[in-house]
Amino acid sequence: MVARGTIPRGWALAAQGQREEGVAQMRQGLVALQAVGIELARPYALALLAEAYESMGQAAEGLRLLGEALALAHKYGACFHEAELNRLRGEWLLRQAVGATGRSHLVAEAETCFHQALDIARHQEAKSLELRAAMSLAHLWQRQSKRAEAQQLLAEIYGWFTEGFDTADLKEAKALLEELS
Repeated sequence: MVARGTIPRGWALAAQGQREEGVAQMRQGLVALQAVGIELARPYALALLAEAYESMGQAAEGLRLLGEALALAHKYGACFHEAELNRLRGEWLLRQAVGATGRSHLVAEAETCFHQALDIARHQEAKSLELRAAMSLAHLWQRQSKRAEAQQLLAEIYGWFTEGFDTADLKEAKALLEELS
């Protein structure tokens, strides 16, 4: 339990601006998880570590860690994080595409990640993860002048929810739907 607790504690430190100390704690937690053989927790832990690296401006390391997390999720069948890992990978690919020359392959790869995240979330009937993936794809389509497709995609999943409209994800989805209308 101590090994598992070190990772979210490190993530919280990194999120509060103590990035180096947070990353160090997350790395310690990952070593401890591996030492005690808790492999199923590694994909999520790697995603948290990737987020910390991305916030430090080290997107390439974040993408590498997300790739490792996805590979481990497949290897160990820890598919409950797979939709979110794909969505995050797509978001970071888009950030890398900003200002890059020859960026169309990054944008196409990001769109593929969003579609994978949607498919996985739908298959798992994970509506919150489906909403997040739909929002990411809708944002991309909005920038590509595919407003109608974006609005339809997001409206379908948003309409499924009957409660929780005060959560950050549903507030963001509602605001995006209003922009797209």
